[in-house]
Amino acid sequence: MDNQQLESLVKIVLNELENRKIIGAKASEVQSAVKNVVSQNNSDIELNDLADESIKNWIGVKSPKNSDMLKEIRKSTEARIGVGRSGTRPRTLTLLKFLADHSLSRDTVFKEVPEEWVEKTGLFIVQTQATDKDEYLTRPDLGRKLLEESRKTIIEKCKKSPTVQIVLSDGLSTDALTMNFDEILPPLVKGFESAGINVGTPFFVKYGRVKVEDEIGEILDADVVVLLIGERPGLGQSESMSSYMVYRPSVANTVESDRTVISNIHKRGTPPVEASAVIVDVVKKMIANKASGIKLANNS
Repeated sequence: MDNQQLESLVKIVLNELENRKIIGAKASEVQSAVKNVVSQNNSDIELNDLADESIKNWIGVKSPKNSDMLKEIRKSTEARIGVGRSGTRPRTLTLLKFLADHSLSRDTVFKEVPEEWVEKTGLFIVQTQATDKDEYLTRPDLGRKLLEESRKTIIEKCKKSPTVQIVLSDGLSTDALTMNFDEILPPLVKGFESAGINVGTPFFVKYGRVKVEDEIGEILDADVVVLLIGERPGLGQSESMSSYMVYRPSVANTVESDRTVISNIHKRGTPPVEASAVIVDVVKKMIANKASGIKLANNS
């Protein structure tokens, strides 16, 4: 497909999306619109997969001074660099990739954790006061508080007064949880046990925000709470997880500077297995210093 064909296709697709009134649509809706346009107007055009490595590493700068260096830099990051421009506007392929990545991010945010997946992990489920995904996104405060029923379930099923309590939550990316689970939770639990650290009963919090770990820490009287939660998805990256760790959390007294965070946990960032080892080392320092966040940094 040459540039003229591609530019023509983009215009037609955008018009199709506008006619359907689904600008800002989900990925499935964008794909449907593209297929419809191609079948009706461009049946001879073959579209490349925008997730293909050749597209991800595509260089849009025309006649770069040092093309080899630009290629190496492009391969080393997911950031949108070296994409070039056409006058004041982005290149056509850059725009298509942006639309696809934006749709992927929207899909990730609104996706629910499959119940069959949770059952397979063996984790039990509790929920915050957010009743559904829409309320979770519009009322962050409700994602920081547990339902009374959830509090009772935690008390009933969890080990009391653990040194470390591990909690998992969907947060803003269900993919982060489902894609990284197998490579982070088992080695993390094993790492704590090998270090002689008493680990509580891991469980899953539906519609959780970071601060929910404070309430959980209070309920279980845990020395340290480790929350593994899906990050806000970036464009093209929907699997990134963060670990928020806090020493002796309290709903009333814990502030954000009390948290130690390891972010960007995924196969293209910090690999989950590697992250689990780092988390164990950080938690050991927390226990030794009886501190986390800024206080831990000042004591180290």
